[in-house]
This record gives sequence, C-alpha cells and structure tokens, in this order.
Amino acid sequence: MPEKPRLLITRRLRDAVQARAARDYQVLTNDEDRVFTRDELIEKCQHVDAVLPCHSEHFSAEVIAALPERLRIIANHSVGVDHVDLSAARDAGIVVTNTPDVLSDATAEIAMLCMLGAARRGAEGDAMVRAGKWDFWSPAFMVGRQVTGKRFGVLGMGRVGQVAAERARGFGMTVHYHNRQPVPDHLAKGAIYHDTIEGLFANSDVLSLHCPSTPETTGIINARTIGLLPDRAILVNTARGNLVDEDALVDALESGKLFAAGLDVFRSEPGGNQRISALKNVFLLPHIGSATEETRDAMGYRALDNLDAYFSGREPGDRVA
Repeated sequence: MPEKPRLLITRRLRDAVQARAARDYQVLTNDEDRVFTRDELIEKCQHVDAVLPCHSEHFSAEVIAALPERLRIIANHSVGVDHVDLSAARDAGIVVTNTPDVLSDATAEIAMLCMLGAARRGAEGDAMVRAGKWDFWSPAFMVGRQVTGKRFGVLGMGRVGQVAAERARGFGMTVHYHNRQPVPDHLAKGAIYHDTIEGLFANSDVLSLHCPSTPETTGIINARTIGLLPDRAILVNTARGNLVDEDALVDALESGKLFAAGLDVFRSEPGGNQRISALKNVFLLPHIGSATEETRDAMGYRALDNLDAYFSGREPGDRVA
C-alpha cells in the first residue's frame, strides 16, 4: 500500500471536508485556525506534497521560491487566485487549482442582500431597533430607494455576475454589463452590453462588482469613475476590496453622490475600514459571500477533487497554472 500524500490544510474547513481529507491524505491542520505568517507558511510547507489554502494565505513569488521541491500542487479553497503568484508557480512547476462554479449562487445571494440592505437602509434600521431607539414613525421616516425597475449594472459578466443578473431580473431590473467581450446570447439573456466602463456606469442605478482582481482592475472604482455613475446610485462589492479606492468611496457617500453602498469585501481584511464603518449609508458584511453550509462543503470537495486527480495522474479539472 503506497504512502498517502502529505497535505497541509491551512484553515479549519467543514467537518465533512476534513473527514474526507483525513481518509485519503496524511493531513497537517491548523488547529488554531489563524492566518500563518509568511515564515510560518513557508515552514509548514517544508514537509508536504500539497497544500490546500484559502484566500487568506499569500503565495508570493518569494514564498513560492522557498517551497520544497516535493510540494507540487496548491489546491485553493477559493475561486479567486489573486493571492497566488501564478507566474512564479508555473516557473516552479507547481500546479495551481481553484474552485469555480460552486459558489456562484451563494455569492450572488450576498450581492442581492448588499443591494437591498444599502437601498433600504438596512444597517441603519437594524441598529435603531437593537439600540431601543425606534420611538417614531411617519411617512417620511427611513425612506430608502426602490430597486424595482431600476438599471442593474454588472462589471464582470462571469459565473457570479450572470447569476447576480438573473436574481436582479427577479426584481424587475434591467441588466446592463461590461466584460472584456460580450457573452453569448444564451448567457446574456437580454442584458445590454457596453464596450466601455463609461457606457456601463452611465447606465447603472445599481453597480455590482463581479470582476477579478488584476493590475488592470485594482482601483477601478475611484473618484473619476464614481463620477460617471448617475447621482444617488448604489455601489455593491462582493468581489475584491482592492477594486475600490475607499477614500473616494467615502467622499462619494458623504457628499451624496452615492446614495449608499453594500460591501462584503474591503482592502484590509479582516477588519475593514473604520471610515466606511462610521457612515450610516453603508451596509457591511465580513466577507461571507460563499459562507453557506452547502457552498463551503462544495468548495472543499472541489479542492479535494483536484488533489485526487493530480495524485492519481490525471489533469485537475480546475487547473489555472
């Protein structure tokens, strides 16, 4: 009986996923469930054949250069791979995989929650009731914006963007989108394509971000591009925090250029941005877009499927490097 491959799992996963991993691999776990420092991550990887990390672990070129020759695959528990230097991994001959498809529904649900929470002043109302300060009502009380019939802009019409667009149609919204190229008609389902962000932003009463984090998209939401949006638009971000210039966002929320924002991601995680948190017209969540029982199980199984394929000599289905 050949020895099972040694696998480092960097964070605590769902019990069923951990049990399957323990059945098929020699597993090293992170019992404290905390983020390893760079040096700890390098040290933990020294005697394993594979690592199953989350987006919280950063495999920079420097880290990858320090990995042992025996470590041949990084099987991410995430769709985004901006925490891994893919070029360095390729140069080192390390396979990198992700977990697409399985979290689209859950993340799109959070986008709808962020949109509605922002539009209908959800955080403000929740705080008022919890603090025992709800002592007044009138027709002018807690008036928000209705999304029915509004224009829903999707920046990045990939898997999650397509599902979010479908959910927005359920609110009677007209879908507009920008992508590097138009998606096929059967996926667009009548959504209106704009070949520039200027065209999309001008037609977005709600702008929902679903593009990956790349050098080109970092800071794509800034003072100039916010200025392209209709007055009192709503910004939703369930993608990556570094897509947004948070100082420009605060300015737009304080000035009233934006009516509100719904955010599940931030430039600094965990923790967020205290300037944003101080504003009443923001609905905030702690990066829980994929945090459902069903999705977290599916993500873990998908990562293990990629490992199983690699160690049985097959090409992993979700290889990105």
